[in-house]
Amino acid sequence: MNRNYKEELFYLCSLIEFIGRKTNNRRGDIVARLSDQALAHQLRAAEVNHCLSFEQVCDEWIEDYGIENGQFDNVSSCKYKVPTVMDIGRVYQTLIMDVEKSYKNIIEAIKAVYFSFISNEISDFNSSVYYSNPDYLRCSYEAGKLLD
Repeated sequence: MNRNYKEELFYLCSLIEFIGRKTNNRRGDIVARLSDQALAHQLRAAEVNHCLSFEQVCDEWIEDYGIENGQFDNVSSCKYKVPTVMDIGRVYQTLIMDVEKSYKNIIEAIKAVYFSFISNEISDFNSSVYYSNPDYLRCSYEAGKLLD
């Protein structure tokens, strides 16, 4: 993809968070349901889909990609104020854009971030990871562990 996709990536990451919450799935499990081609299509379609409700697009993804309900409920187990879907979408967007240069393309970067340890750390709303400094998240991601 040879264009600026910053806002489309933000929408895509926010939608993945929304679907994960609705279906009680880890965010990487949502991404795993999409082929590289489907992920690229959804990134391009984000420019149009953002005009639709998350609920509608979510239902389409659930049907089109066979997303079943899981057992991961990080919202009801949260002891504190739950961050919004868009808060988490922005965290992922920033991290993916920060590490993208290390990958062949944006799709590879998206999958690498969502399949890494950092995705589960971001989803732990009882920790402070999701609102950590973006440089800390990038450095931790690159180190393969949360830094002290």
